[in-house]
Amino acid sequence: STDNTPQCLNKALEGLSSRWKNWWIRGILSLTMIIGFFLIIYLGPIMLIFVVMGVQIKCFHEIITIGYRVYHSYELPWFRTLSWYFLICVNYFFYGETVADYFGALVQREEPLQFLVRYHRFISFALYLAGFCMFVLSLVKKHYRLQFYMFAWTHVTLLIVVTQSHLVIQNLFEGMIWFIVPISIVICNDIMAYLFGFFFGRTPLIKLSPKKTWEGFIGGFFATVFAYLLSQYQYFVCPVEYNSETNRFAVECEPSNLFMIQEYTLPAVVQNAVRWKTVNLYPFQIHSIALSSFASLIGPFGGFFASGFKRAFKIKVGSLSAEVTHKPLNLYLMVFTYFEGPNPSKVLQQLLVLQPEQQLSIFNTLRNHLQEQGMLPPAVEEAQ
Repeated sequence: STDNTPQCLNKALEGLSSRWKNWWIRGILSLTMIIGFFLIIYLGPIMLIFVVMGVQIKCFHEIITIGYRVYHSYELPWFRTLSWYFLICVNYFFYGETVADYFGALVQREEPLQFLVRYHRFISFALYLAGFCMFVLSLVKKHYRLQFYMFAWTHVTLLIVVTQSHLVIQNLFEGMIWFIVPISIVICNDIMAYLFGFFFGRTPLIKLSPKKTWEGFIGGFFATVFAYLLSQYQYFVCPVEYNSETNRFAVECEPSNLFMIQEYTLPAVVQNAVRWKTVNLYPFQIHSIALSSFASLIGPFGGFFASGFKRAFKIKVGSLSAEVTHKPLNLYLMVFTYFEGPNPSKVLQQLLVLQPEQQLSIFNTLRNHLQEQGMLPPAVEEAQ
């Protein structure tokens, strides 16, 4: 194999054994990437979106390249172009939906955007149908099976990569904490599992990845339960919204109940053990413990999947592990946290895109409902 270690590191660590040399190289590079990650977080949610898009494109390129090599499809007409065309089509569909849902105020101001939002799904379908027709026209005798293999490979890759990144960005719009915490948990779990395994590990965890050990696996579990700290900062917990008055994106809000201290009664068994009846916690702390447990128990199998994939095709796939690991965490967030009910901000953005008569109809319905519930202020009722 080729040694890609920078020459400066090789020279500085030349007196160490290969085991410790590898440890120092991993440590220095990991620290550098962590500092870079914090810098990107500091630059805000828009920069994080560009990072997610970059990872998506890189991962798509890696998997599509594997398909070309495995099926020896370099000579297939137009197929590389069609693969990237389908990527553009699927991204246009998903991110167009996101813009319509979260930035209705911005859409309402721009006439071209209103047209694109109103007919977004039809335009997306037409773009995909054009790619489908181009694929059929590109079929060549004696290569039909190979071309359909690659067609299926491209669509499975799109399913894995684009839907994953779409969920990540949806989480990001609900607050950077929903992006940072799952990523940080997986990173922390992987680092601590490596450290515990390096210093204490003896028992192999799985043959696909012989460097993983049970000791590192358990060590990573206990090292990732403190990810709740970000919940104390408004910058991380507020949804990303477009402010039409200032013409910029804002992350200011009143934190939801997930980020407010609440009192919980401990089970009787725990009360007898610790002599406490209640404990004050952020609800997000409970979610962070559940996410940490999930990442420690299930997350490593995403890495094992990537390791098996890499060994099966004898090629490195650096981005695939993140794609496989992060999807279940997104599902947990969707089910148990901010998807517990409708998002008022998101509903308002959708209302702003409607026609004026539709908005007026909804206003009258809502006013009548509030009057029946006795929630409308008397001054408003008198004005009516």
